Amino acid sequence: MSLAIVHSRALDGLKAPEVTVEVHLANGLPSFTLVGLADTEVKEARERVRAALSNSGLDFPFNKRITVNLAPADLPKESGRFDLPIALGILAAMGHIDPERLVDLEFAGELSLGGELRPVRGALPMALALLRAAEGGRARGLVMPQASADEAALVEGARLYGARHLMDVVEALRPAGQGTGATLVRTQSVPDEPARARWGLPDLREVKGQSAAKRALEIAAAGAHSVLMMGPPGSGKSMLAQRFAGLLPELAPAEALESAAVLSLAGHFDARLWRRRTVRSPHHTASPVALVGGGSPPRPGEISLAHHGVLFLDELPEFPRAALEALREPLETGQITISRAARRHDFPARFQLIAAMNPCPCGHFGNPLKACRCTPDQVARYQGRLSGPLLDRIDVQVEVPAVAPEVLSRSPEGASSDEVAQRVVAARARQRARQGRLNAELEGAALDQHATAEPAAQAFLQSACARLGWSGRAYHRVLKLARTIADLAEADHITSAHMAEAIQYRRALSST
Repeated sequence: MSLAIVHSRALDGLKAPEVTVEVHLANGLPSFTLVGLADTEVKEARERVRAALSNSGLDFPFNKRITVNLAPADLPKESGRFDLPIALGILAAMGHIDPERLVDLEFAGELSLGGELRPVRGALPMALALLRAAEGGRARGLVMPQASADEAALVEGARLYGARHLMDVVEALRPAGQGTGATLVRTQSVPDEPARARWGLPDLREVKGQSAAKRALEIAAAGAHSVLMMGPPGSGKSMLAQRFAGLLPELAPAEALESAAVLSLAGHFDARLWRRRTVRSPHHTASPVALVGGGSPPRPGEISLAHHGVLFLDELPEFPRAALEALREPLETGQITISRAARRHDFPARFQLIAAMNPCPCGHFGNPLKACRCTPDQVARYQGRLSGPLLDRIDVQVEVPAVAPEVLSRSPEGASSDEVAQRVVAARARQRARQGRLNAELEGAALDQHATAEPAAQAFLQSACARLGWSGRAYHRVLKLARTIADLAEADHITSAHMAEAIQYRRALSST
């Protein structure tokens, strides 16, 4: 009888808990048993490992009773990431590789039938978990498929090794004096400096007219505020939303790593877009689970995939009511908690919401260029699909009116995305220097301290709230918006002019 132990990692939300792969070979009726709360993908490793070892010219114990235990037993395991550690465990139990060389390494990778290593989801969360374990005194290296290792190498300080084939790993782990003497090569990747031009983002200058909407987007970008644009079809709402990401500054390294970890968990990370803010634009038929996450095991939804980026919801009233209402808590807290009977998962969801809608079913209510054919009741029902609590959480609500073609031809080009982005960067730097965070994140005492308004501006806001029946949340959100407008104007205090502009951005729906 022989026993081998190989270390690996599972995925549990954004966490990557350690998994011990125990392989036991014994005499008896030939069998290959895999235990440890493994799902179907993991159990299929039996066939992949058998074929990969045979096709790589390695021995497989066909006449042995093979038992593979994935510990801890109460942790769900999924995907093909355990193929490589299972294969190495079998070889170590047979004496073909040195068990002592497995002690300081962890392994993850899916095997093809020919022995090639295929990338796995969650490379970045695994590298982050490896780094945290090293800080706690358990310093190990992580061997992964080369593509996954290149992705995980963005985590500075983690000891990572990449391989393209099972034999690359086996030859490096042979007992001394055997094999070719090959060694594992450490993967070290330094991301290129971000280049906005390389990303090919569309320019705001391409949108003719709509100066008020452009101004609203600049304010939203400067303070990380959410936006709702309302206007008739063809007025430019989608064009404006598609150019919003070009107004935002590049992600800081820590923010980029958080965003990349979530994308890696879903298998959507692209290293070429390192430090670029993600833009997610789900179709309006998306379910609540698709937006907020869920499933078994739970996966991040669109709001988490847009962490530190932009979530664009076009045709907002057409989304299912339950999906829209599920956005309310993440808009406030910046995270989403998915609770199931057995487990609970926390995913980050600090996204910037950009939404667009028509004012009525036909889309032409209030359009001077085309008559609306909807009744007042139809208009009210359509706009009523958006609940008051949800609208209360959207900072900027701006109208995007229809523009006649002859006016478009005479419209000035306006500022480019790079010019607006420079003003946004300056305003954000001012906010971080003053309060250590962006204005949209101010709460409680910090809001009272840093969003100070002149007495006339304060009285103006209180009068508007009383007249329009706004809630306390709306009061504070207008105050944050006014603070951002003042920052763009490089003003130390909020004046009546700043407050008036902020109030105007909360009246798009109430004026229809």
